Amino acid sequence: MSDLLKTDFAGIPFKNPVVLASGTCGFGREYNEIFNLEKLGGISSKGLTLRARAGNEGIRIWETASGIMNSVGLENPGVRGFIQNELDWINSLDLVNIVNLGGHSIEDYIEGTELLNEVRFDILELNISCPNVKAGGMNFGVKTEFAREVVRKIRSVCRHTLVVKLSPNAEDIVALARACEEEGADGISLINTFLAMAIDINKRKPVFENTYAGLSGPAIRPIALRMVNQVAKAVTIPVMGMGGITSWQDALEFIMAGAAVIQVGTGSFMDPKAAPAIADGLESWAASQGLGSIGEVRGIV
Repeated sequence: MSDLLKTDFAGIPFKNPVVLASGTCGFGREYNEIFNLEKLGGISSKGLTLRARAGNEGIRIWETASGIMNSVGLENPGVRGFIQNELDWINSLDLVNIVNLGGHSIEDYIEGTELLNEVRFDILELNISCPNVKAGGMNFGVKTEFAREVVRKIRSVCRHTLVVKLSPNAEDIVALARACEEEGADGISLINTFLAMAIDINKRKPVFENTYAGLSGPAIRPIALRMVNQVAKAVTIPVMGMGGITSWQDALEFIMAGAAVIQVGTGSFMDPKAAPAIADGLESWAASQGLGSIGEVRGIV
């Protein structure tokens, strides 16, 4: 791969702007059996929590028109399990290692961050789309003041480059992004899944045990693109864009909307080789246009 796709994100060099999205690629081992992960710019880990979680019961994945709904429930080995069993393997690869961290209380976020402070990786992606058990279950990422508080406290202890992942269910996603920047975030990633629902008409009840689930895939792409564009225009820190990207053309739209890096999630379920194909397509397009760098078209819209 040429230098056409080299991208700087908050001082972190990416060989190309294509990243596997958190929650859709585990820790990369399975995908590395299908293609060489080092063809990508980076990987965002399965969302971690302080302690291991078994995840939700019942149906976890439900296909819908142009997308899927998921209610996995952050099944993961916990921060300590990740450090012990996965971190060294990911660090051995020539790509940017993004560690995604969630929590159900500010104390959980802080303790998880402090454990991760002791190990080497590139970017901490803070997932604030988690229910705050001390605030009646409302997600940290819905109310700007909740998001501001958690980012401020994590920034005060975090030793890594800090990127905050935003929920599209926020009451004001632009105001929330600005608050994250004001509290010291080095970058923003968006969007997480939309809150959605499916009903089993034969059983006459919701498909998911938790009633609601997260919608992802091509169905959400135009809305995700709009939100990425709005946020990229409102902040000075770089943006990672995601939401229904399945082709290099989709990825290019997000870059033109202002994203420095894009993440591929549900698209990898549709085609496990989608991410490297997107990187190849972006490179071919940039060369065909006579660009010196893909960055020349970033944020042109």
